[in-house]
Amino acid sequence: MLVIQENRSFDDLFATFPGADGTRQGLMKLPSGDDIVVPLQPKSLVEPCDFGHGYKGYLKEYDGGAMDGFNTQNGGPGCPGPSGIKTYQYVNPREIAPYWSIAQQYVLGDHMFSTQGSGSFTGHQDLIAGATIFDKARTKSLVDFPSSNPWGCNGKDGTKTSFLQAEQTGLTYHYHKGPFPCMRYETLRDLLDAKGISWMYYSPPSVHATGALWNAFDAIKAVREGPEWHTNVALPRDFFYDIRKQRLPAMSWIVPDLPNSDHPGPKSDTGPSWVANIVNAVGQSQYWNSTAVIVVWDDWGGFYDHVAPPFQDQWGGLGFRVPMLVVAPYAKLGSGSHGGYVSHTQYEFGSILKFIETVFDLGNLGTTDVRATSMIDCFDFSQPPRKFTTIPSKYSRSYFLHQPPSDLPVDTE
Repeated sequence: MLVIQENRSFDDLFATFPGADGTRQGLMKLPSGDDIVVPLQPKSLVEPCDFGHGYKGYLKEYDGGAMDGFNTQNGGPGCPGPSGIKTYQYVNPREIAPYWSIAQQYVLGDHMFSTQGSGSFTGHQDLIAGATIFDKARTKSLVDFPSSNPWGCNGKDGTKTSFLQAEQTGLTYHYHKGPFPCMRYETLRDLLDAKGISWMYYSPPSVHATGALWNAFDAIKAVREGPEWHTNVALPRDFFYDIRKQRLPAMSWIVPDLPNSDHPGPKSDTGPSWVANIVNAVGQSQYWNSTAVIVVWDDWGGFYDHVAPPFQDQWGGLGFRVPMLVVAPYAKLGSGSHGGYVSHTQYEFGSILKFIETVFDLGNLGTTDVRATSMIDCFDFSQPPRKFTTIPSKYSRSYFLHQPPSDLPVDTE
């Protein structure tokens, strides 16, 4: 089960977590070209600024590996102008107590890198396909977001994607010159279907903007224009009903409604409780002993992170670090008082796909899932299954079951 939250770097959520590769300070490049050390400021999870997090911004922040350009982003409609010091922050741990509680008991991955230095459109594609490569030569990959909403096969006529092209001189960026966002590349859905393994994509309604549903499969022709769009797509809260009615599929993706996503902008602090209630629903059910819940954030959201991506490939990656949590009865035990384990293994989104492929004996997609390190080292299948302990949360399951949909896209970048 893969739970996908929004737009947070590792340092933004876990900068001060004991035993993790975090930091309390960062590097900022001045107009003179000199670097200065700046402290990361503790901030609220309710962040008004939607910092830029597209490919060109990624390159500025990366700065050839110096990781000192995070002050150059824009702050979005709510915070016009350069972001400056605002991106150099970390969320007060008290405001994300469920995330820390999960990390203290189960597994926190502190070297999970996104597939690309890109935003939510391709981040969600990478979590079903491992990459966004769309040509036979494997030199072109989608990046950033399409030219208009919705981002999928039901898009407006003339909608274009942006893409990166690998050439001898390096990567070239083609802004809104790519194909219509209705792709034919293989995804994990194809491997699951071939083995007759059930799956569901839980995602919120979005009437006025990004697709009929904020759903990565909206941009996959075989699903969006086939019967599975009606049988394998459901609302996020339907997950709780499927648990209760004992019809949870073998593989699930769960995308939150915007207020529950941790995305900067909305005045909401419900994201940690949303995730806690998903984890609790599994832990308190008959599915606990056979389920792994993986929680990941789809991109870094423009927030500072001090660890440079370990390599650059021909598809615009790796991107920056994002947090990863793993909850399972066979999650590896650590040495902490609560049993939490911090994995320092280098992962990427393809690592998640590789683990799923291994568990269900699916073969592989031939994208980043081939090179990626599997997450199998987060588990110890020789230990007896761990007893589940409820994750405390500020908001209850009933709150989310009765929460009206926002009808807004989870992200627009």
